[in-house]
Amino acid sequence: MTTLNQQIQQAAELIKQSSMSVALTGAGISTPSGIPDFRSPGSGLWNQVNPMDVASILAFRRRPQDFYQWVRPLSELILSAKPNPAHFALARLEAAGKLNAVITQNIDGLHQAANSQTVYEVHGHIREVTCIRCYNVQDARPVMEKFLQDGEIPRCACGGVLKPNVILFGEQLPVQTLFRARAAAAAADLMLVAGSSLEVAPIADLPYEAARQGTRIIIVNFQETYMDGRADVVIHHDVTEVLPRIADLVIGDKKGD
Repeated sequence: MTTLNQQIQQAAELIKQSSMSVALTGAGISTPSGIPDFRSPGSGLWNQVNPMDVASILAFRRRPQDFYQWVRPLSELILSAKPNPAHFALARLEAAGKLNAVITQNIDGLHQAANSQTVYEVHGHIREVTCIRCYNVQDARPVMEKFLQDGEIPRCACGGVLKPNVILFGEQLPVQTLFRARAAAAAADLMLVAGSSLEVAPIADLPYEAARQGTRIIIVNFQETYMDGRADVVIHHDVTEVLPRIADLVIGDKKGD
């Protein structure tokens, strides 16, 4: 049976050999930063509420107060969250020229906070809010901080409700971002999946499409994914331990050896 050390070594070798690599990240890379995921049994956010009741665009337009009541604790966590070693490891790989882009399903902005430069946020982000009446765009932090203080639904100067620039159920993914993410995935000869259960379409399809064209696949995720049987390396372990060790081997910075 292959040991964890051997799996990490194999993953590092594949990245070293790659000429164009991308990372695909999901909620599992941010849970160590204190941000809960959506689907884990017992702790996922969707265990507590029906997503269509609070996180669909139709529900938001009809009852924005329900959305904001649900998102309040999550907003507090995101606003205070810091990047963890997994985020920094991907940023180090990019800075060393061994990772070309990060495609993320996360809205928390932690990849950018860790200094990743090319990040495709396919489910939007929480850095901005947009008025659903006049479409004015504002910086989200002061808006959300005020909401966390007074609990009032954030509103634009025109009176319209402000909506975080995240993709709710029933909304189209950001077309240009999705196009660039697909293009990066299609051009890559290696895809590193980190902290994603690969359950949310259409982004969950990217590793399958990549594997069909011969792209090497590395998966680092606690739970099994539908791609485990097709991946070149599968590591069911903590991303905050595995990714920094992979980065150390790839870049040649063997701290502690």
